[in-house]
Amino acid sequence: MPLVAVAVAALAIGFEQIVQWKYGPMGLIAFVALTVGLKARNTAISGVGAVILVMLLAQSG
Repeated sequence: MPLVAVAVAALAIGFEQIVQWKYGPMGLIAFVALTVGLKARNTAISGVGAVILVMLLAQSG
C-alpha cells in the first residue's frame, strides 16, 4: 500500500510541475485551489480552480 501512495504522490507532483511549466503561476494557483477544494470537500474553491484551469486550457488552444 505505501508503494501505491508514493506512486500517486509522484504523479501528482509531476502533473503539478507540467501545469506550472506550461501555464505559469496562474496554472499552479488553479491546480492548488482545485486540489485543496477537493480534499476539503469545498465546492466553491474547487469550482474556482476548475474554472481557471479551463480558461487557461481554452486560451492556449
